[in-house]
Amino acid sequence: MDLQLRGTSALVTGAGSGIGRAVASALAAEGVRVVLLDRDESAVRDAARTCPDSIVLVADVTDEEQTSSELASLERLDAVVCCAGISGPVGSGIEEISLGEWNAVFAVNVTGPFLVLRHALPALRAAGAASVVLVSSDSAFVASPGMAPYCASKAALVQFARALSVDLAGTGIRVNTVAPSVVDTPMSRGDLGDAAFDAADFPVQTADEVAAHVAYLVSPRSRAVNGTTLLSDFGYTARSGFPA
Repeated sequence: MDLQLRGTSALVTGAGSGIGRAVASALAAEGVRVVLLDRDESAVRDAARTCPDSIVLVADVTDEEQTSSELASLERLDAVVCCAGISGPVGSGIEEISLGEWNAVFAVNVTGPFLVLRHALPALRAAGAASVVLVSSDSAFVASPGMAPYCASKAALVQFARALSVDLAGTGIRVNTVAPSVVDTPMSRGDLGDAAFDAADFPVQTADEVAAHVAYLVSPRSRAVNGTTLLSDFGYTARSGFPA
């Protein structure tokens, strides 16, 4: 199916690795001119090699001065995909988590998309019809032990997208989220260890599979989809705890 994306432009944050890198590559393959943003210059320049005619921006999404400065040159964007994120403490109860660690998770996972979109809105408005996709997690709906900051931040991101879709109603800008379960990325392997993926007893999806969901939500094919979350968790949240 032609996603009707050829000739459009999209900003992807966290484009240096993991889901962000996969999204940038998938959109480029659809003929999108991709703007790749990451705080790791080496990683994002390497990712740009698979994205013809791409633009590389280097910024920490938690730093408003850096973010606004880098985005100021963008006159038009047909899409923004916010993939930058961190796990924060894993396997720790809140009594073991410092305020600094809590704030760091929210700074990247929630404040980062706020700052990016705040400064990207003029370019999105210039497109007339545009799409925003925020990468959340199934952890916005279900919780794993010892991941309170991550779970809370991803839930906040889902509601931020819903609120923003309401605020931007009538502007032609849609806002949605993608919420995958465990994805095989460097970040996930860092949290769980390579052994957990090499002999996984739980369903795992690839970054490319998540990128395919994002590409659909970015495209005009999904023009009626707004203010919602695409939850890709192999049906886990649909299961009842009823013992039958």
